[in-house]
Amino acid sequence: MQIKCSDQRPVVAIAGASGFVGQALMKRLMNNYRVIGLTRNEKKVSESERSRCLNLEWRQADLFSLLEAEKGLQGVDYAFYLVRTGVPSARLTQGKIQDMDVILADNFARAAKKAGVKQIIYLGGLIPEQANGVPGCLQSRLEVEAALRAHGVPVTVLRAGIVIGAGGSCFRMILRLIRHLPMMICPRWMSSEVHPIALQDIVVLLAACIGREETYSQSIDVGGSDTLTYKQMILQIAELMGKKRRLYSVQFLAPVVSSLWLTAVTGIPLQQVKSFVGSMKYPLIGKRRWLQQRLGLPGLPFAEAACLALQEEARGKTEKRKQAALFGGKHRKKKRLNNVRSVQRFVLPRGRNADWAGREYAEWLPRHLKPMIRVYQKKDGRLWFLLAGVKKPLLELTYSKERSTPDRTLYYITGGILARVDTQRRGRMEFRQVLDGRYVIVAIHEFIPRMPWFLYRATQALVHLWVMRSYGRYLHLQAERIGG
Repeated sequence: MQIKCSDQRPVVAIAGASGFVGQALMKRLMNNYRVIGLTRNEKKVSESERSRCLNLEWRQADLFSLLEAEKGLQGVDYAFYLVRTGVPSARLTQGKIQDMDVILADNFARAAKKAGVKQIIYLGGLIPEQANGVPGCLQSRLEVEAALRAHGVPVTVLRAGIVIGAGGSCFRMILRLIRHLPMMICPRWMSSEVHPIALQDIVVLLAACIGREETYSQSIDVGGSDTLTYKQMILQIAELMGKKRRLYSVQFLAPVVSSLWLTAVTGIPLQQVKSFVGSMKYPLIGKRRWLQQRLGLPGLPFAEAACLALQEEARGKTEKRKQAALFGGKHRKKKRLNNVRSVQRFVLPRGRNADWAGREYAEWLPRHLKPMIRVYQKKDGRLWFLLAGVKKPLLELTYSKERSTPDRTLYYITGGILARVDTQRRGRMEFRQVLDGRYVIVAIHEFIPRMPWFLYRATQALVHLWVMRSYGRYLHLQAERIGG
């Protein structure tokens, strides 16, 4: 739904508008800005959300697609990046969350540059003082910052710890633990100090950054007035809920076991829990909080923030019941789409670019799979991947000249025995260089296999992963020979 009007207010877009921070931020900005909510699927925006924000413009923008990101940011002055991965975006996902985070941020930054966006404001996470050697989930925060800054748009980063608000994944997880477990085992890392911040405070700080030039190209720590451990947070929230809970500390409990246990108890997706647990081993305290000092905003005490979140959660439950009665609570179950996303990051040899990596792949593959596979390049830019003795191609890729650049080469999946072509979802394969050209990401998006799903999972999917990893080893050897 797009609103056409002569409104001269600055235009603000929010990626991650359906999240709990995004929704609160929209409400705060509505009076002073034209607000655009970016969503992966506009049809999934609920009637209740539309009824609450009639002045809001929704745009469909799957940020895995650079084209959709560009359309989503057209005419935007300031852009908020509140995106969090963790929930699979395809039925089969091959790759690490960190690499997908980089693609999403890189697409957003490229699209912002093309649209002439004046500033990107990113809600990131706190970083330990000793950032070297931290796990991928924390290193990913720095990589997202670097990816957003890579294309020249001024970026403001607010580094926050746990945001205490109804709908937040961490807060929701704590509530479910308290409701389901009268006694809990607490691993050693639950004694790490953290610096939570109230949803109300983070929204004020995000809004205050719009057009504030002193925050451009800055990473700013933010936090509430209290620092405490995860154990203390659980006990304080339990007390506010009127529940007595016993916590028993243990010295050894592997993070993998902890993640599986938390997922089983709370129902929160495993990838989200893994990311959360991975960060819990380190104290995350906001040190450089100069923006809050300038604004005179020390932050709410934790107990007050938690109390407000509990009140909002209770109101949310009541609202959901009302909306279900008003708009209908029954939803027809849709048939699951058999789509695939594969994202692999490799070292890019020094002096090479994404265009080279794409062309090199087409030359390397038949050498690696000789004599079974050969690649034939047609004059119109199509690549045919042929199996020995078979005339029809296994896969047909068509080079997109208008969408490709030296640092990002794009091929659309346009046919072949193994692929089902869907005009609504354009399957594609891309090679893109990221993080100062040190890496190339080879990604397949929206691929729909022609063979039955169970057979695809047991054969073609495994072969593709093996081929990608083999190509990664080849690029690594090339980098060593060149000296990159």
